[in-house]
Amino acid sequence: MPAAKKKSTTANASPERRRELLTIAAEVFAAHGYNATTVRRIADEAGMLAGSLYYHFDSKESMLDEILSSFLTELWDGYDAVLAAGLGPRETIEALVTESFREIDRHRAAVAIYQKESKHLAVQPRFGYLADSQQKFKKAWLGTLERGVAAGAFRADLDIRLTYRFVRDTVWVAASWYRPGGQHSPEEIARQYLSMVLDGIAVRA
Repeated sequence: MPAAKKKSTTANASPERRRELLTIAAEVFAAHGYNATTVRRIADEAGMLAGSLYYHFDSKESMLDEILSSFLTELWDGYDAVLAAGLGPRETIEALVTESFREIDRHRAAVAIYQKESKHLAVQPRFGYLADSQQKFKKAWLGTLERGVAAGAFRADLDIRLTYRFVRDTVWVAASWYRPGGQHSPEEIARQYLSMVLDGIAVRA
């Protein structure tokens, strides 16, 4: 997932107000779906007239683009730092999973939108970066798993593609239930997930 390109929108809008409106829009998109969400619904949630929203954004599509591109740019800033750190395969998996939960904590609604909408959005030229992101994401995880098998850090009989899908889906589906400020921090949830994925849940004899 390469860093996504941000699109320019209406000039002279307050950065703070824009961020607030994007947060509201992300929650509405996540809850109701992009196609079912109207500009009026977002404006209602923001306590403003629908026409006033166009002072900040030129379209609903621009809002979605900025939400997704900002999330992916930040995600890849973290992932690229992990991949460049020279860690061993297991440590890389641990760091990637932890970074993933931190992103869910920071961008829960954007993650939910990405999961629901990216497949059909990726075929549109404006959202082509989503398909690129998916390929880069897949390459990073499969490469780390392959490296772990080759180094003897992971089982030789491991089906790396099945493992990749399992870990990916297990981690990112957490956006459907996770809420910031809950009982467990992102790091604690990552630690528990990693313990189950890497060490299992059965007591060893």
